[in-house]
Amino acid sequence: MQAPDPTLSLSPWGEADAVWARLAGGWTFERTIEGQASMHGTAVFRLVPSAAHPTLHCREEGRLRLLDGRAFDAHREYLYQGRPGGFAVLFAEQPPRLFHEIALRPGDDDTAWTGTAAHQCAADLYDSLYRFLADGSFTLRHTVRGPRKDYVSLTRFRAAG
Repeated sequence: MQAPDPTLSLSPWGEADAVWARLAGGWTFERTIEGQASMHGTAVFRLVPSAAHPTLHCREEGRLRLLDGRAFDAHREYLYQGRPGGFAVLFAEQPPRLFHEIALRPGDDDTAWTGTAAHQCAADLYDSLYRFLADGSFTLRHTVRGPRKDYVSLTRFRAAG
């Protein structure tokens, strides 16, 4: 995969190498899991000072509402590690396990950074698309297909406050 131009800066995210660091702080999010549920909540990205690699710990918390009206509190945690031209996402477990690596490139209209990755989970395949938009928000779409899972999850994150 070709590395992005290191001098290209897509405001407000800056250069590709800096995108992961700009995630630090608080975010609100809205998630739709096609045909299944929706979720609204917050995500906080905090620097892990003792990590061997530049790492942000991300904790998402929110209210998951199923189509039948039932609602539950839910959370998930990830580790985001800075990489040249992008970042890696790991499951926050012991030991951490790689979910995927994202190499960023300018979007088709040069107004957003985009990155894609695939992750095989048993027989199910997760295709993920990140878009870091000019308005300072970002989106994450997981398209999941396989014998056990078949859905699309779309999340939009906006800086809190």
